[in-house]
Amino acid sequence: MKRMLIVAFLLLGAAAIAGVARPEGTHAAASADTPVRTITVTGTGTATSTPTRATVSFGVQTQAATAKAALAQNGADMRKVIAALQAAGAKDIRTQWVSLSPIYGDNQSLQGYSASNSVSATVTFAAAGATIDGAVEAGANQVDGPSPLADDTDSLYRKALAAAVANARVHAEALAAAAGAKVGEVTSISESGAAPIPLTYDKAAAASAPTPVVAGPQDTTASVVVTFALS
Repeated sequence: MKRMLIVAFLLLGAAAIAGVARPEGTHAAASADTPVRTITVTGTGTATSTPTRATVSFGVQTQAATAKAALAQNGADMRKVIAALQAAGAKDIRTQWVSLSPIYGDNQSLQGYSASNSVSATVTFAAAGATIDGAVEAGANQVDGPSPLADDTDSLYRKALAAAVANARVHAEALAAAAGAKVGEVTSISESGAAPIPLTYDKAAAASAPTPVVAGPQDTTASVVVTFALS
């Protein structure tokens, strides 16, 4: 019995020594301790589109000797402006603000009252000029805009993101080549954000309309930070 126990202990000891001495075991431990080389770069991408719609603000300001008269005249004029906007096909017409304030002279004496009313509306760029002309003819004496509306912001942003990732890989490959390495798979990625950037419009085309309103291209940009493995 003692002889069998001694033989068993000898076999276990030989197996342990063999496992430590195996070359592949040594290499595995060394590989685990080797740091993974990476490169982190920033990429930017752009998706360009030309909006077909915009928001425009139309205001009416009136003055009268009494507050009631100023507000009444303002309301009558604004109803005409709203009717003109509806006739021109404007959409999403909504009031932005209504104000009434006294007017004082140089000696702080009351001179009368000023009433203001402003509405915003969504118009197409094709009809913007005629819509503005019609609103002014109806009584609007304040116009602000247009503010372009992107037709599909989600789709544009996705395109900009894809372009940003591709741009990041181009930067990484250029840096890696200079260092004698190759770019591998992506190990991490994060996005920074986007914003529509209006570009200049065609002034020659704008000059052909009485009230020129021409849609210019907009850039939707995206920025990403990407980390690649190096080999």
